[in-house]
Amino acid sequence: MEKIQHKMVAVNDINMHVAELGTGPTILFIHGFPELWYTWRHQILYLASHGYRAVAPDLRGYGDTTGAPVSDPTKFTTLHVVGDLVALINTVVAPGEDKVFVVGHDWGAMIAWALCLYRPDKVKALVNMSVPFSPRNPKFKPIDGLRALYGNDYYIIRFQEPGEIEGEFAVWGTDRVLNNFFNYRKPAPLFLPKGVGFGTSPDDPIILPSWMSKEDLEYYTSKYEKTGFTGGLNYYRALNLNWELTGPWTGAQVKVPVKFIVGDLDLTYNSMGARDYIEKGGFTKDVPLLDEVTVLQGVGHFLHEEKHEEISKHIHQFLNSYI
Repeated sequence: MEKIQHKMVAVNDINMHVAELGTGPTILFIHGFPELWYTWRHQILYLASHGYRAVAPDLRGYGDTTGAPVSDPTKFTTLHVVGDLVALINTVVAPGEDKVFVVGHDWGAMIAWALCLYRPDKVKALVNMSVPFSPRNPKFKPIDGLRALYGNDYYIIRFQEPGEIEGEFAVWGTDRVLNNFFNYRKPAPLFLPKGVGFGTSPDDPIILPSWMSKEDLEYYTSKYEKTGFTGGLNYYRALNLNWELTGPWTGAQVKVPVKFIVGDLDLTYNSMGARDYIEKGGFTKDVPLLDEVTVLQGVGHFLHEEKHEEISKHIHQFLNSYI
C-alpha cells in the first residue's frame, strides 16, 4: 500500500484526490457508495504489477477531494461527475493516449455507464460491477418509480430529504453505519425504516465482514467522519435531475466493449426486473458490445473486496484483449 502515490488534480472547478500506481495503459477505477479510492486497493496493486497504470480518484463529495458544493445536490448530476472524470482523463493520460480503460462498481458503475454514453471516445473498454445499465424511461422519473415499487422505507427514498438520514447516521455512529452497509448480503431490497435503520443496536459489537480488516474500517471511518455522508448521498438526491437532463440520450446505446460482473447475493441483481433484463436480452440490446456477464455464486455487493483476487484476474484477462 505504501507504494501507491497520491496527488491532487485540479479538474472541473474541484480539487480531486487521486491514488495511482504503475506504468502502462491507464485504467480509471470509479468507486461507489459508501466507498472511496481505497475500495480499489487490491486491484490497484494487482493491475499495476501486471503492466497497467491504475488511477483511482475520490469522486466529488468524497474523501480528500474538495471544492464541490456539498450543500447543493444539483451539483452532483452524472453530467457534473462525468465532467470531472473527462477532465481527469485529459490531465493524467500519457502523450498519445486519448482513451482509457474503465472499471466501476455501484455508483461508480452508474457513472461509468454515463461516461460511456456521453463520451465513448474516451473509453477503450469497460468492466462494470453490480449495477447493470439502466436505460432512461421517458415515462417515469426514477425516484417516483422507486417509491411506487418499494415504498418510503426503501433506502434510496430515505436518502432523499437532505439532513434527515445524516441525522440518523450520526446517532448510529460512522463506523457502525459503514460496517452495516459493508455487511449487507441479503438478496433483497434494503429498507431503512425511520428510527430502526439496519435493525442493529448501538450497543451491539461491530462484527466485520470476513474480507475487511479493522484497519480497513478505520480508514473508511476516518474519512467519513471528516466529510460526513452528504457528498455521497447527493448522488441519490440528483437522480430525478439526471432524468430531466438526459432526455437527449433516451434510447441511446452504450457502444464500448463491456464485461459485467455481479454477485448472486447482490441486492442490485435481485432488484425487481434486474435478472430478466440481464439474462433475457434487454442488457445486450442496450449494450450491443457486451462481451460477457459473470455471476459469482455466494458473493454479495462488495464483490471486488470480498473476492478481490478473482475480480482482479477477471479485469486483467478482459482488458488484455483490448490492448
